[in-house]
Amino acid sequence: MALGPSAHVDTFTRDHLPPADQWPPLLFDLPELVYPQMLNCGVELLDATIAAHGGDRRCLLDADGAVWTYDDLRRRADAVAAYLTGRGLVPGNRVLLRAPNNPWLVACWFGVLRMGGVVVTTMPLLRTTELQTIHEIARIDHSLVDSRFVDDLAAAAIGDFTVVDELAGRPDTTFTPVDTSNDDVALLAFTSGTTGRPKATMHFHRDVLANADTFSRHVLKPTADDLFTGSPPLGFTFGLGGLVVFPLRIGAASLLLEKGTPDVLGAAITAHRPTILFTAPTAYRALLGTGADFGSLRRCVSAGEPLPRGTFDAWEAATGLKIIDGIGATELLHIFISAADGDIRPGATGRPVPGYEAAVLSDAGEPVPDGEIGRLAVRGPTGCRYLADERQKQYVQHGWNLTGDTYVRDADGYYWYQARNDDMIISAGFNIAGPEVEMALLRHPDVVECCVVGAPDPERTMLVHAYVVLRPGVDGTPEKVEELRAHVRSVIAPYKAPRVVEFVDALPRTSTGKVQRFVLRDRAASEPPPGG
Repeated sequence: MALGPSAHVDTFTRDHLPPADQWPPLLFDLPELVYPQMLNCGVELLDATIAAHGGDRRCLLDADGAVWTYDDLRRRADAVAAYLTGRGLVPGNRVLLRAPNNPWLVACWFGVLRMGGVVVTTMPLLRTTELQTIHEIARIDHSLVDSRFVDDLAAAAIGDFTVVDELAGRPDTTFTPVDTSNDDVALLAFTSGTTGRPKATMHFHRDVLANADTFSRHVLKPTADDLFTGSPPLGFTFGLGGLVVFPLRIGAASLLLEKGTPDVLGAAITAHRPTILFTAPTAYRALLGTGADFGSLRRCVSAGEPLPRGTFDAWEAATGLKIIDGIGATELLHIFISAADGDIRPGATGRPVPGYEAAVLSDAGEPVPDGEIGRLAVRGPTGCRYLADERQKQYVQHGWNLTGDTYVRDADGYYWYQARNDDMIISAGFNIAGPEVEMALLRHPDVVECCVVGAPDPERTMLVHAYVVLRPGVDGTPEKVEELRAHVRSVIAPYKAPRVVEFVDALPRTSTGKVQRFVLRDRAASEPPPGG
């Protein structure tokens, strides 16, 4: 489809969109998905909401009780936008954000959008090599970083950065937001690939609003009186939607937690009385053991990994609430199959969210009969656009986005998850690429070779299971296991470190020397994990 006139002075992102014939079809069948040509989502989510609900209503809260109003957020976002412009940044420049979930991270996110920039929000736990890879792909022009997370960014040497704490004392500034096109790139969201090299998904200004105007509007159905909270980092699009875009789209508020562990989350729910919760199945299980008071909650959303029936039942028994399950993808920004209330069938993910279509396809791209296993395919108002990446042709085929999941659709149109059909490991809501963990392990001098697979686990969905061949003369002791885990945590994000390390004499290989991953996956699935 033809693109509108761009407001970007730096045309890097538009220049690196995939060829038009590699895009999935985009659907704008709902009237709320028809947006004006000139649209800045950073304006729509603030100025339009303020016009409708007033600027003095609460917008962002933190665990210590600080409250920002909508006017506060707009004022601070404009200060960030003016600062970046004053440094010489222009519309289309990429700005990396590195901070935990807090109001200032949101102010920076809006500030970049309002000056016409492209936001690249990252996990604060990413290490130097991971940040360097992001820069190689996105060509970061500037970074905004929380003072507690400077070291790895500075070591990455990817360009100039500003410590966010320095922005807090800046005076109020009048700033006129840039009038971007609805198909100017607003954000780059990185997703792991099975090769270990991440992919940058490119999302337009209209895409940011489309997920609020589909899943949130038609399934979640929040009100302006709701208080959202949850555990996912804003560097994950699940968190960005659930904790920023969805609440601000309708004038609600969001409680942001710098740590999303079950004990912290449970205490915050008890203390602040939120009404809508976003987290992963693993956290729902863990929350039940915290003794928290869940009486304020009315909506609970789960995504990031399959929701086990046992978790659904236990949560409903304890709280009286049915968890709203859903599947989304960074490539499509948020949830596209889900169900709520009386439409929920425990164990099923749900049905296509209004605005989206789904199908289960054969390897040849043809729909399979209901009840048969196939590849999940989705299309709607958002779709996969990788930044200059050949894997675009793998994700978009036959006019569909292929998510990498195996599903069955029943006769009533409900979609039932079966498995991942690639080498991605989904553990506690995180997508972890096995080859990336392997590369980290191989940087240890005692590791000769290794293979990392996912092992089924009732608590975390999958465990990261590493098979390691040590150099001669090195013993595979419990102390060596802990040493390797610590090494991985020092090289890449700690959540990617293997939970199980098993020492082997050699890896199984084909006659041509390729590692037989399926042999190790089967072994990890059939044997209890060794001690350690």
